[in-house]
Amino acid sequence: MSRIVLFDGECNFCNASVRFILDRDPKGEFQFAPLQSDTGRRLFANSSVGRDIDSIVLIEDGDVSTHSTAALRIARRLNAPWSWTYAFILVPGFLRDGCYRLFAKYRYSLFGKRDECMIPTPDIRSRFLEMS
Repeated sequence: MSRIVLFDGECNFCNASVRFILDRDPKGEFQFAPLQSDTGRRLFANSSVGRDIDSIVLIEDGDVSTHSTAALRIARRLNAPWSWTYAFILVPGFLRDGCYRLFAKYRYSLFGKRDECMIPTPDIRSRFLEMS
């Protein structure tokens, strides 16, 4: 099964989140691409999601999730106790996504922004589809 995480490559919090996923994904199920990369733009353009997205995107065998749903579906595949957070999927989406969007709005001011996407180290390079 193909699981691709598209993330904001310029966001410090998003880059830290990718590292968090890598460290807790024992089966190596996830691959990654920055939304700003050619691959990220192509994958995103082929999805049913609108063009103006300020969210993590999870593509699982063609099924696209964004915002809190994407985060929870990613967490479901991580080591315990992180996988237990999937229980929050029971919270109505408008509440989860409202909190998600509020955090996303201030993530640059809270955690900062990079001038360019992260460069993966050799030990994790194979998990990235493309970096640009």
